[in-house]
Amino acid sequence: MSAGVAATRVRAGFYLDSVALMRISQTVQDVAGVSAASLMMGSRSNRELLRDANLLDSAAEAAGPNDLVIAVRADDEHALRAAFDAAEAALMGPAASGREGRGWNPRSLETGLRALPGANLAIVSVPGRFAAREARRALERGLNVMLFSDNVGIEEEIALKSLAGARGLLMMGPDCGTAIVAGAPIGFANDVPRGDIGLIAASGTGLQEVACLIARAGGGIRHGIGVGGRDLGAAVGGAMTLSAIDALDRDEATERIVLISKPPDPETAGRIADRIAASSKRFTLCCIGMDPMDLPENARQTTTLRDAAEDALAGAGSPEPARTLENARRKFRGEPSSVRGLFSGGSLCAEAQAVLVAAGIGFASNVPIPGAADTGSGHRLIDLGADEYTRGRPHPMIEPAVRDAPLKEALADPDVGIVLVDVVLGHGSHEDPAGALVSVLAAHEREAPAVIASVCGTDEDPQNRAAQVEALREAGVVVAESNAGAAETAAALLRD
Repeated sequence: MSAGVAATRVRAGFYLDSVALMRISQTVQDVAGVSAASLMMGSRSNRELLRDANLLDSAAEAAGPNDLVIAVRADDEHALRAAFDAAEAALMGPAASGREGRGWNPRSLETGLRALPGANLAIVSVPGRFAAREARRALERGLNVMLFSDNVGIEEEIALKSLAGARGLLMMGPDCGTAIVAGAPIGFANDVPRGDIGLIAASGTGLQEVACLIARAGGGIRHGIGVGGRDLGAAVGGAMTLSAIDALDRDEATERIVLISKPPDPETAGRIADRIAASSKRFTLCCIGMDPMDLPENARQTTTLRDAAEDALAGAGSPEPARTLENARRKFRGEPSSVRGLFSGGSLCAEAQAVLVAAGIGFASNVPIPGAADTGSGHRLIDLGADEYTRGRPHPMIEPAVRDAPLKEALADPDVGIVLVDVVLGHGSHEDPAGALVSVLAAHEREAPAVIASVCGTDEDPQNRAAQVEALREAGVVVAESNAGAAETAAALLRD
C-alpha cells in the first residue's frame, strides 16, 4: 500500500464518456500532493482497475456501471480535499457537461431529433452494456451511427451492422474513434480540406495519417469512414467496409477510394476484392503487414500509409527527402545502434514495423505485425496505446505523459542509439504534444540518442503542425515528413 491517504466519492447515475473522464483525471492528478487520481464509471472491469491500484474501498465496490467513481490518493487530508474539489469543479465545467458554446443540450435521442429533424448521424458514446441498444435505436430512426463506445460484444456488432445494411445506413464501430463526414472532423480527427478522395479505415491513426498527408500535398477528403477494428475479421466479414464502399461508390463527388487496415481475414479480403472489381472507381489498399493480394485492375496495394496517400493523389510514392537522413546522420553517433520506437498510434507503430521488416531488420514489439521476428538485435517498437500502458490511464494521444517513463528509460539506456516517436495532432488530442516531448528531452542530462519524429497533423489543426514541428527541431529532434519516412530514416542509419 502506498503512503498517504486515499478515498473515493461516488456520484450515482452520473455518466461521462471515457475521453472526458481521462482529461478530468489528469487535471486532478496535477493537484499538488496528489499521487494518484482516477475518474471511472463503476463497471466491473473499472472496479478491478481500482482494486489493482489499491483505490477500491467499500463505496466504490458498491458502485454500478451508471455510477461515477472519483478515486484519489494524496499525501495528506489537505491535498485529498483539494483533489476532490478540483474533480467536482471539472465535472461541473462546460467541457464535461457538453454545454460549452451552447445554451441547450438535449437529454434524449427523441428530443434531439425534434430539435434537428434533418439530422442523419448519431454519435453513441455510452457504457458498453448500453451502447448496442442506443445504436439500434438510432438506426431504427433512420440515422447513420458512429459508435465510439467499446466493450460491445461481437454478436451485437454483427446484428447492428446487419440492421444498418438492410436499411442502407452506415454503422461505424464499435470503438470507432475517428471519422470525417462531409468535411467535418469527428472524434480524433484532423482539419483537412474537402476534396474528392474517400477513406475507409479500420484504423483511427491510419485514417489520420493518410488524410493529413493528402491534405499537405494539396488534396482533400470527401469522407473518412471508420469501420471498427473487428470489421475485417472473419466473424464480421467486412460488413461495414462493404457498406462504406457502396456509399462512396454511389457518391459522384468521390473519385478515388483508399482502404486502410491491418491484414484482413482471407475470405473477407476476397469479398472486398470482388466488390472493388465491380466498381468503376480507382482504389488504393494499404493493409499494413499483409502479403500482396490478388486485386482487380482498378486497385493497387501499398505497404505504407504514405504510399497510400500518394497513390490516391495519382503519385507513385516517393522516398523521404534526403535532408532528413542527412540531419539524422549528424545526430546519430553510430554506436550504440539499437532502436526504441515509442508510438501513441497503433497503426503508426505497425507501419514502422512493416518498414523494418521490408529492410530485413528484426525487432521485438508488444503488438507485432505478421512477418515480424525478434532476432535479439535489441530493436524494440512499442504501441503505448496498448492495454498494458493505458489501464486506468488516458491514451497517450490524450495525455502524452504516458510516454514519459518509457522515453526517459530509452534516453538513459546505453544500448539505445535511435529513438522513434510519433506526434499525433487533431481534435481530441493533447493541446501541445510536442511541448510534452521536448520537456522530457530537455531534462535529460547525458548526450541523447538520435530522436526521429513524425508529426501527424495539419497547420489548420488546433495545435498547428508547423509550430509543433518547429518546437521539435529547436530541441534537436529530426522531424520526418511522414511516419514511414521516420522509420525508413532509422533503417538507413542502421545500414550505414
